[in-house]
Amino acid sequence: MPEPMVSRHLGEFAGLAEVAARGRGLFPEAAPGPRLRRAAREAAGVLDLTAGDVRVERSWTAGDLAGEELSWSVGYGPRTRAYLLRPRGAAGPLPGVVALHCHAGMKFAGKEKIADGPGPPSPEVTRLRGQIYGGRAYAGELARRGFAVLVHDVLGWGSRRFPLEVMPEPVAAAAAAGVSEGLSQADAYDRAAARHEHLLEKYCVLLGTSLAGAVAGEDLAAAAYLRSRPDVGAVGCVGLSGGGLRAALLGAFDPAIGAVAVAAMMSSYRELLDRHVAAHTWMLYPPGLSRVCDWPSLAASAAPRPLLVQYGERDELFPPAGMRRAHAIISRAYPDGGYEGVFFDAPHAFTVPMQEHAFAWLRHHLGA
Repeated sequence: MPEPMVSRHLGEFAGLAEVAARGRGLFPEAAPGPRLRRAAREAAGVLDLTAGDVRVERSWTAGDLAGEELSWSVGYGPRTRAYLLRPRGAAGPLPGVVALHCHAGMKFAGKEKIADGPGPPSPEVTRLRGQIYGGRAYAGELARRGFAVLVHDVLGWGSRRFPLEVMPEPVAAAAAAGVSEGLSQADAYDRAAARHEHLLEKYCVLLGTSLAGAVAGEDLAAAAYLRSRPDVGAVGCVGLSGGGLRAALLGAFDPAIGAVAVAAMMSSYRELLDRHVAAHTWMLYPPGLSRVCDWPSLAASAAPRPLLVQYGERDELFPPAGMRRAHAIISRAYPDGGYEGVFFDAPHAFTVPMQEHAFAWLRHHLGA
């Protein structure tokens, strides 16, 4: 008998889950391989993008690091801004890592959440780092371990954020109300952006893609650019939360990614139905993906390529049963090894011990 799906937030309509699944199935544990990746890519509507007209906007050094601010065009919207960090004075090709910034309800900033540029971080970024990154700009710490680390903005964040004047008036008004209440410009903007993501997803789906598909397309373009550099060797990716979601998608859709590290972004879909849907970004729910595979199956779809998943045992955004089921699903996709799933005594965060573990894992699989 099929396992029931619990959807308490639907109240009297909880039976919708069972009716929707009847005869067609939901959340299948799909076998890894090209067929699954193609089907998932089609469901998400991943855009085919390239990083064009790449420019070095400025360079700087800070202590033992050297940085470049880059910009490029993906063919629509403002130019993407990115930071490339590497050890100062490093010679020869370095292993590369695409470090993917989180969602965290903060869209005023993107890459700055995890990487320092030539100037100091904003108070809002400093606050966020203290909450979920152990107070660190972890991309710089990773670069100090001998990597070339690329951190870029994507659709909706930082240099790619939507100006308030193009948002519907009631949405933009949320920002003005926030300022009148004493919020900073950045915090007030993020209040409006939270409402705007629903509209952005509607536009994406109407245009045959999804927010996940558009962001994945931009991440694929960034990874391809990083690999194209003569000073970069093998390339992997890492991210927390929404950044971990992006890492899983990038790993699924880019066969040239050498290793994927996902922090605090893993659960089976089935357990999310029980009061954990609303807490997450639209990027976790590409239309049609739930009929192609469960989320952990997609993360494991490139097996046996190395995959690290870090779970927070006190993660308030994911149910423990969902994390355990995900770990079991991914383990079955890696019968001969290559997957490491680690449960940390941590909340929804990329703590310093989690970072250090991920850095060592990336060094082992990419060489540094």
